[in-house]
Amino acid sequence: MRALRDCRLYGIIDLGYITRVGDCVRIAEQMITGGVDLIQLRGKGKPIDELINLASDIHEITVPSSTPLIVNDHAEIAARVPVEGVHVGQEDDSVLVVRQKAGRDLMVGKSTHNVTQARAARDEGADYIGFGPIFTTPTKPDYMPFGLSDIGQVHLGVGIPIFCIGGINIDNLQQVIDAGAKRVVMVSALLKAHSLVDYARCATDMLA
Repeated sequence: MRALRDCRLYGIIDLGYITRVGDCVRIAEQMITGGVDLIQLRGKGKPIDELINLASDIHEITVPSSTPLIVNDHAEIAARVPVEGVHVGQEDDSVLVVRQKAGRDLMVGKSTHNVTQARAARDEGADYIGFGPIFTTPTKPDYMPFGLSDIGQVHLGVGIPIFCIGGINIDNLQQVIDAGAKRVVMVSALLKAHSLVDYARCATDMLA
């Protein structure tokens, strides 16, 4: 399985943007073809059984390409499907509880919205953090974006892989990189792209 330190582009299959749940496997295939290094399945409000089935189907696609599959929020999925990790937010289970619920040692990422939270997530044992929102994002409309100013500081002070997230697309990606980012998450930019494969390839070229 691809090492976390080698991952640069993190793609999220967010069911809020997908009309047909049956398209998720095809989207995962396109992400892999485009060079996405890490994939997350996110389905806020979806039944856990539906997410378990989806995670199982997607995992069959990601394993042959050595692409880690992360599930959002639900450690219970990781207890049923051999996904590589779970991602949690500030209000969700702690890193320790996630691993206990999963019943195994697996990758855990945590969303953070400032440098203090980023350091706390590291100290808690997170393997990586999501840091944002950098820009306004339709995925998290209630979160105030904080721009580029803290990207350099968090990279100096945390010491685990940091994936900048929030409204990042091809048009502003170079600004994010110039501010110090080494890794980014894309959600709507990828899922709404005319060609997901081409869009991902362009992003991975910029992050190389």
